[in-house]
Amino acid sequence: MATINWSIEGPHVVNCNCAYGCPCQYVALPTDGTCKAAVAWRIDKGHFGDTRLDGLLAVNLYSWPGPIHKGNGSMQTVVDERATAPQRKALEAIMQGEGAEPGSTMLAIYRAMCPNYHAPIYKPIELELNMEKRTARLRVPGVVETTVEPLKNPVTGAEHRARIDLPMGKEFRIAEVASGTTKASGAIPLDFANSHAHFAAAALTSKGLAV
Repeated sequence: MATINWSIEGPHVVNCNCAYGCPCQYVALPTDGTCKAAVAWRIDKGHFGDTRLDGLLAVNLYSWPGPIHKGNGSMQTVVDERATAPQRKALEAIMQGEGAEPGSTMLAIYRAMCPNYHAPIYKPIELELNMEKRTARLRVPGVVETTVEPLKNPVTGAEHRARIDLPMGKEFRIAEVASGTTKASGAIPLDFANSHAHFAAAALTSKGLAV
Protein backbone atom coordinates (compact mmCIF):
# COMPACT_ATOMS: atom_id res chain seq x y z
CA MET A 1 0.00 0.00 0.00
CA ALA A 2 2.92 2.32 0.63
CA THR A 3 3.54 2.87 -3.10
CA ILE A 4 -0.04 3.89 -3.96
CA ASN A 5 -0.70 7.51 -4.86
CA TRP A 6 -3.33 9.22 -2.74
CA SER A 7 -4.88 12.60 -2.05
CA ILE A 8 -7.45 14.10 0.28
CA GLU A 9 -9.06 17.48 -0.34
CA GLY A 10 -11.28 19.40 2.05
CA PRO A 11 -11.24 21.33 5.31
CA HIS A 12 -9.82 20.14 8.59
CA VAL A 13 -9.90 21.56 12.09
CA VAL A 14 -7.25 21.27 14.80
CA ASN A 15 -7.42 21.95 18.53
CA CYS A 16 -4.19 21.68 20.50
CA ASN A 17 -3.09 22.53 24.04
CA CYS A 18 -1.00 25.58 23.09
CA ALA A 19 -1.87 29.25 23.52
CA TYR A 20 -3.56 30.99 20.59
CA GLY A 21 -1.28 31.10 17.58
CA CYS A 22 0.59 27.93 18.61
CA PRO A 23 4.37 28.49 18.96
CA CYS A 24 5.01 25.30 16.97
CA GLN A 25 3.83 27.12 13.84
CA TYR A 26 6.79 29.48 14.30
CA VAL A 27 9.45 26.87 15.03
CA ALA A 28 9.30 27.64 18.75
CA LEU A 29 8.75 25.41 21.76
CA PRO A 30 5.14 24.58 22.72
CA THR A 31 3.42 26.68 25.37
CA ASP A 32 3.72 24.22 28.27
CA GLY A 33 6.47 22.08 26.80
CA THR A 34 4.13 19.31 25.59
CA CYS A 35 2.09 18.82 22.43
CA LYS A 36 -1.41 17.34 22.41
CA ALA A 37 -4.01 17.67 19.69
CA ALA A 38 -7.19 16.47 18.04
CA VAL A 39 -7.44 16.82 14.25
CA ALA A 40 -10.64 16.16 12.29
CA TRP A 41 -10.76 15.84 8.51
CA ARG A 42 -13.71 16.18 6.15
CA ILE A 43 -12.75 14.62 2.85
CA ASP A 44 -14.77 16.31 0.13
CA LYS A 45 -12.73 14.63 -2.58
CA GLY A 46 -10.13 11.93 -2.12
CA HIS A 47 -8.68 8.67 -3.31
CA PHE A 48 -6.17 6.01 -2.40
CA GLY A 49 -5.21 4.37 -5.66
CA ASP A 50 -8.57 3.37 -7.19
CA THR A 51 -10.42 3.59 -3.86
CA ARG A 52 -12.61 6.67 -3.64
CA LEU A 53 -12.89 8.44 -0.27
CA ASP A 54 -15.31 11.27 -1.09
CA GLY A 55 -17.59 12.27 1.77
CA LEU A 56 -15.79 10.37 4.52
CA LEU A 57 -14.44 11.66 7.85
CA ALA A 58 -11.38 10.82 9.90
CA VAL A 59 -9.81 11.95 13.18
CA ASN A 60 -6.26 11.76 14.51
CA LEU A 61 -5.52 12.12 18.22
CA TYR A 62 -1.95 12.93 19.26
CA SER A 63 0.06 13.31 22.46
CA TRP A 64 3.76 14.06 22.89
CA PRO A 65 5.53 14.35 26.28
CA GLY A 66 7.63 17.19 24.88
CA PRO A 67 8.02 19.08 21.60
CA ILE A 68 6.99 17.07 18.53
CA HIS A 69 10.51 16.97 17.11
CA LYS A 70 11.76 15.08 20.18
CA GLY A 71 9.41 12.21 19.40
CA ASN A 72 8.14 9.49 21.76
CA GLY A 73 4.58 10.53 20.93
CA SER A 74 1.39 8.50 20.88
CA MET A 75 -1.39 8.58 18.30
CA GLN A 76 -4.62 6.92 17.31
CA THR A 77 -6.83 7.25 14.24
CA VAL A 78 -10.61 7.17 14.32
CA VAL A 79 -12.01 5.99 10.99
CA ASP A 80 -15.52 6.81 9.80
CA GLU A 81 -17.60 3.69 10.46
CA ARG A 82 -19.44 4.27 7.18
CA ALA A 83 -16.28 3.38 5.27
CA THR A 84 -16.11 0.06 3.46
CA ALA A 85 -13.29 -2.38 4.23
CA PRO A 86 -11.09 -1.02 1.38
CA GLN A 87 -11.85 2.56 2.42
CA ARG A 88 -10.95 1.79 6.02
CA LYS A 89 -7.57 0.43 5.00
CA ALA A 90 -7.03 3.46 2.77
CA LEU A 91 -7.90 5.98 5.49
CA GLU A 92 -5.71 4.18 8.01
CA ALA A 93 -2.78 4.42 5.60
CA ILE A 94 -3.37 8.09 4.70
CA MET A 95 -3.82 9.22 8.30
CA GLN A 96 -0.37 7.78 8.99
CA GLY A 97 1.09 9.45 5.91
CA GLU A 98 1.98 6.14 4.28
CA GLY A 99 3.53 6.44 0.85
CA ALA A 100 4.24 10.16 1.27
CA GLU A 101 7.69 11.45 0.46
CA PRO A 102 9.66 11.78 3.73
CA GLY A 103 8.97 15.09 5.48
CA SER A 104 6.47 16.17 2.82
CA THR A 105 3.29 16.28 4.92
CA MET A 106 2.32 16.74 8.54
CA LEU A 107 0.68 13.30 8.50
CA ALA A 108 3.96 11.56 7.70
CA ILE A 109 6.00 13.77 10.06
CA TYR A 110 3.66 13.25 13.00
CA ARG A 111 3.53 9.49 12.47
CA ALA A 112 7.34 9.35 12.40
CA MET A 113 7.35 11.12 15.77
CA CYS A 114 4.81 8.68 17.28
CA PRO A 115 6.41 5.30 18.00
CA ASN A 116 3.45 4.53 20.26
CA TYR A 117 0.79 3.81 17.68
CA HIS A 118 -2.59 2.54 18.85
CA ALA A 119 -4.68 0.46 16.46
CA PRO A 120 -7.35 2.44 14.57
CA ILE A 121 -10.92 2.33 15.80
CA TYR A 122 -14.09 2.54 13.72
CA LYS A 123 -16.78 4.83 15.10
CA PRO A 124 -19.51 7.20 13.99
CA ILE A 125 -17.94 10.64 13.61
CA GLU A 126 -20.09 13.74 14.02
CA LEU A 127 -18.44 16.79 12.51
CA GLU A 128 -19.98 20.22 11.95
CA LEU A 129 -17.42 22.58 10.47
CA ASN A 130 -17.76 26.13 9.18
CA MET A 131 -14.40 27.60 8.29
CA GLU A 132 -15.82 31.01 7.34
CA LYS A 133 -17.55 31.42 10.71
CA ARG A 134 -14.66 29.65 12.50
CA THR A 135 -16.96 27.27 14.33
CA ALA A 136 -16.84 23.51 14.65
CA ARG A 137 -18.20 20.65 16.71
CA LEU A 138 -16.60 17.21 16.72
CA ARG A 139 -18.00 14.23 18.56
CA VAL A 140 -16.98 10.60 18.51
CA PRO A 141 -19.10 8.87 21.18
CA GLY A 142 -16.99 7.60 24.05
CA VAL A 143 -13.78 8.90 22.48
CA VAL A 144 -13.52 12.66 21.92
CA GLU A 145 -15.54 15.87 21.94
CA THR A 146 -14.26 19.18 20.58
CA THR A 147 -15.92 22.55 20.21
CA VAL A 148 -14.38 25.49 18.36
CA GLU A 149 -15.47 29.12 18.29
CA PRO A 150 -14.05 32.40 17.01
CA LEU A 151 -11.45 34.31 18.99
CA LYS A 152 -13.01 37.06 21.11
CA ASN A 153 -11.68 40.49 22.00
CA PRO A 154 -11.09 40.31 25.79
CA VAL A 155 -12.24 43.91 26.24
CA THR A 156 -15.28 44.21 23.95
CA GLY A 157 -16.20 40.57 23.46
CA ALA A 158 -16.35 41.13 19.71
CA GLU A 159 -15.23 38.35 17.39
CA HIS A 160 -11.63 38.68 16.30
CA ARG A 161 -10.08 37.25 13.17
CA ALA A 162 -6.45 36.13 12.74
CA ARG A 163 -4.65 33.95 10.23
CA ILE A 164 -1.41 32.02 10.01
CA ASP A 165 0.39 32.21 6.67
CA LEU A 166 3.01 29.49 6.09
CA PRO A 167 4.41 29.53 2.54
CA MET A 168 6.58 26.49 3.43
CA GLY A 169 3.91 24.71 5.45
CA LYS A 170 3.53 20.93 5.53
CA GLU A 171 -0.11 21.08 6.62
CA PHE A 172 -1.49 24.27 5.08
CA ARG A 173 -0.55 27.55 3.46
CA ILE A 174 -3.14 29.69 5.29
CA ALA A 175 -5.14 28.81 8.39
CA GLU A 176 -7.91 30.62 10.26
CA VAL A 177 -7.17 30.79 14.00
CA ALA A 178 -9.87 30.09 16.58
CA SER A 179 -10.40 28.94 20.17
CA GLY A 180 -11.07 25.31 21.03
CA THR A 181 -11.92 22.97 23.88
CA THR A 182 -11.29 19.22 23.76
CA LYS A 183 -11.87 16.28 26.05
CA ALA A 184 -10.88 12.77 25.03
CA SER A 185 -10.72 9.48 26.89
CA GLY A 186 -9.27 6.15 25.94
CA ALA A 187 -5.89 5.47 24.40
CA ILE A 188 -5.07 9.18 23.93
CA PRO A 189 -6.54 11.18 26.84
CA LEU A 190 -6.86 14.90 26.17
CA ASP A 191 -8.21 17.73 28.30
CA PHE A 192 -7.71 21.39 27.41
CA ALA A 193 -9.94 24.44 27.09
CA ASN A 194 -9.82 27.86 25.42
CA SER A 195 -6.64 26.91 23.60
CA HIS A 196 -5.31 27.22 20.07
CA ALA A 197 -7.43 25.95 17.21
CA HIS A 198 -7.22 26.45 13.48
CA PHE A 199 -9.08 25.66 10.29
CA ALA A 200 -7.49 25.01 6.92
CA ALA A 201 -8.72 24.01 3.50
CA ALA A 202 -5.99 21.93 1.94
CA ALA A 203 -5.18 19.17 -0.48
CA LEU A 204 -2.68 16.71 0.93
CA THR A 205 -1.21 14.13 -1.40
CA SER A 206 1.39 11.40 -1.33
CA LYS A 207 3.73 13.93 -2.98
CA GLY A 208 3.09 16.65 -0.42
CA LEU A 209 0.83 19.65 0.13
CA ALA A 210 -0.87 20.62 -3.15
CA VAL A 211 -3.03 23.55 -2.03
